[in-house]
Amino acid sequence: MQTRGVIYIHSSPSAVCPHVEWAIGRVLERSGSASQGVKLGWTPQEAERSTMRAERAWTGYAGMGAEFAKALAQWPMLRFEVTEDPSAGVDGERIMHVPGRGIYRAAMSAGGEIMIAEDRIRALLATTTSAEALRNGLDQLLGLEWDRELRPYRQAAGGSEQSWLSQVG
Repeated sequence: MQTRGVIYIHSSPSAVCPHVEWAIGRVLERSGSASQGVKLGWTPQEAERSTMRAERAWTGYAGMGAEFAKALAQWPMLRFEVTEDPSAGVDGERIMHVPGRGIYRAAMSAGGEIMIAEDRIRALLATTTSAEALRNGLDQLLGLEWDRELRPYRQAAGGSEQSWLSQVG
C-alpha cells in the first residue's frame, strides 16, 4: 500500500548532516528504492544558529515513516519529525524527536490531527485523581511538550521548499 509523508530535520549539527542523508538513503535502499545518494538541501536553522535544517516529502509503503524515524534516532542530538499520511486500512502517524526527551509517536488523522486511542484515555481516567493530573496526562498523550519544544524550530523554517523522495518499484 503506497502512502506519503514528510521528514522534517529541524536541527542537526553540520557534521551530522551527511550521516542523516546516508540514513535516509539506507531506508530507501532497503525498501527496494534506488536512493542514488540522498541530498537534502540544508539551510541554516534560525532558531539555533549553529545547526542546519532540511525537509523532504517522500512516497513509499505504509510503515516507512517509522523506519525513517528509527534511522534518525541514532543521533540523539537531532530534532526531527516524520509524518506518514493515512492509507487504505492504515492510520497515519506523526513521530517527533527532541534531544533529552526522546521519541513521541502517535496516530494521525487524515486532517493531520493527533488521535488518542480509547484504551489510553480510559487508563488515564482510571488513574488520575485530580483535574490537574488529568490535564497533565492529556498533555502527555498529545505530545504537548514535544510540540512546545519544536514550535520555534518549525516557525524558523518559514516557507522553505519541499522535494519528494520516492520508493521505486
